[in-house]
Amino acid sequence: MKVFKKLLPWILLAFAFFVLPAILSQFRLNLFGRYFSLAIVALGIDLIWGYTGLLSLGQGIFFALGGYAIAMHLLLVTDNDFTTGANGLPKFFENYGVDNLPFFWQPFWSFPWTLIAIWLIPAVVAGLVGYLIFRNRIKGVYFSIITQASLMVFYHFFNGQQKLVNGTNGLKTSTTEIFDMIVGSDDAQIVFYRITLIILPFAYLLCKFLTSGRFGDALIGIRDDEARLRFSGFNPVPYKVIVFLVAGALAGISGALYTIQSGIVSPQYMAISMSIEMVIWVAVGGRGTLIGPIIGAVLVNYLRSLVSEALPEAWLFVQGGLFIFVVVLMPDGIYGWFKNGGLTRMLAAFGIAKKSPTYPKLDLDKSFSS
Repeated sequence: MKVFKKLLPWILLAFAFFVLPAILSQFRLNLFGRYFSLAIVALGIDLIWGYTGLLSLGQGIFFALGGYAIAMHLLLVTDNDFTTGANGLPKFFENYGVDNLPFFWQPFWSFPWTLIAIWLIPAVVAGLVGYLIFRNRIKGVYFSIITQASLMVFYHFFNGQQKLVNGTNGLKTSTTEIFDMIVGSDDAQIVFYRITLIILPFAYLLCKFLTSGRFGDALIGIRDDEARLRFSGFNPVPYKVIVFLVAGALAGISGALYTIQSGIVSPQYMAISMSIEMVIWVAVGGRGTLIGPIIGAVLVNYLRSLVSEALPEAWLFVQGGLFIFVVVLMPDGIYGWFKNGGLTRMLAAFGIAKKSPTYPKLDLDKSFSS
């Protein structure tokens, strides 16, 4: 039974990789590709919030930076009437009278650089922001407020840069080309879907590695009692900077994968609501579990699609109700509820299954003191 539980996530991954493309329509498959890409940013949030106790409300910054990086490359290397103007530059530059390619666009001619940039740029920005915050011992609600304020700064900056990144209109990638394929074509979208499913387990294993051993113990110590950790001789700043940096890199990768599957990147990725939704996915799935955020991101977004198709204006009410339901009745999230025997207790309450025996917890502090 234990072996089956360990293999179940990989069985589901193989099912999604090989079977779903054969049984789902292209529209549904594209949606699931986006959901799995969003699960990567959810993993990063769980790393900093679930294990380190840092509630960031600004992950949309790094998510959007990764999306802009891949979109800029696709617009530069594609030569067709949909994306290229008379002067050879991306077409939107003509609308603002820009004749020369801005300097920061130049490196994105290179595909290898773009692959590095989609995670390096968000990681560097996250590292700098995190260092400035953590070195001043800012934490708790003040950390959340600062990350959200940073999000608003980035949002308004990108929203007003029409001549540089097309402002509020964003960068459209659906008609661009990569490896002789139109990004928005069915064949290309299946490739991106499978690439997402390949990257997702690597992101999970990275987070699993960071949350295990002494490093993982230090993260949990920061979450539970940072003052005691400092008293023990640990400096928590490097640990918090590293996990915030890694979470930023994961958000960038997630944003790049989401952009090539949605066909556009815009400042709306930096909207406050987007970053709050990311936190909700983690809370619903179960923070501090790693598997839970993946479940939460896929489940909540799939539910959003179903509700929006039936009742387009009802989703905000459903999302709010779902969040309240989970917080009140499942504080450990869906995965945490199952992991802690919630299903067994529920079935026992209805007389369907026997209630598992409970044993008193050992209070180590009292044991040692006595």
